[in-house]
Amino acid sequence: MLSYRHVFHAGNHADVLKHTVLLATLDYFNQKDKPYWVIDTHAGAGGYRFDAGRAKSHAEYADGIGRLWARADLPPLLAAYVAAVRHDNPDGQLRRYPGSPLLTLRMLRPQDHLRLFELHPADVRLLGEAVAAIDPHASKRVAIRQEDGFTGLQTLLPPPPRRGLIVIDPAYEDKRDYARVVTALKESLARFATGTYLIWYPLLQRNESILLAGRLKKLAPDWLNVTLTVQKPGTEGLGMHGSGVFIVNPPWTLAKDLRETLPWLADTLAIEKVGVGWTAESPAT
Repeated sequence: MLSYRHVFHAGNHADVLKHTVLLATLDYFNQKDKPYWVIDTHAGAGGYRFDAGRAKSHAEYADGIGRLWARADLPPLLAAYVAAVRHDNPDGQLRRYPGSPLLTLRMLRPQDHLRLFELHPADVRLLGEAVAAIDPHASKRVAIRQEDGFTGLQTLLPPPPRRGLIVIDPAYEDKRDYARVVTALKESLARFATGTYLIWYPLLQRNESILLAGRLKKLAPDWLNVTLTVQKPGTEGLGMHGSGVFIVNPPWTLAKDLRETLPWLADTLAIEKVGVGWTAESPAT
């Protein structure tokens, strides 16, 4: 579906969770000299503005990155995340937000490569402009395709260095996305079993969302499933009350680091006093 634009939700509580996990994973990858690829199946526009347009009118960032921006007591993972966002706001005013492609590109080393898929024609154009603004020579190690990321992903696996991070983050506006995520992971693991997969998903009062993590757990022996709930589910079962990130073959340090971070984050981003919290489960727990 082409109606969804991530600009509506940029910088919200779900982005805080997803991008904190992403940056921690990339930091772990960078601890070894061997090159790697990052493949992002639903890249979006790359970067977003909070001081104009739809992000300003929706202003979901106020209850996300906005609550962390001026804090001096951030846990280490969140301090690294906020520092990455500050890179786009050098004057200290929170006006811009880098999405996953830009956060990733700045973490990559010269030997690493980035592959981005985005189907929306306007966002593909904006994505190319955002990437070029960071690195005018990015075409040497970044490729952008206007293509369905679920389909395109399988053509890139396994990546040449046999080391890679795959980010799967569809809109889930179409119920079929839930099944497509499961199929994409199953097929990807058949081609690239040692890859690290980061799958974001919304917490909603609908069966597809509720059952997704359980279906993913059956596909791989090594996984970490983390969730952040910021408010109780709506009485009508509508709206996103939190989100989750399911990681296959996670960095061995990630579970411990997130279990130390998530209690603080849940308390800080809570919209309500009841029905909020976090989880971090793995096969060993």
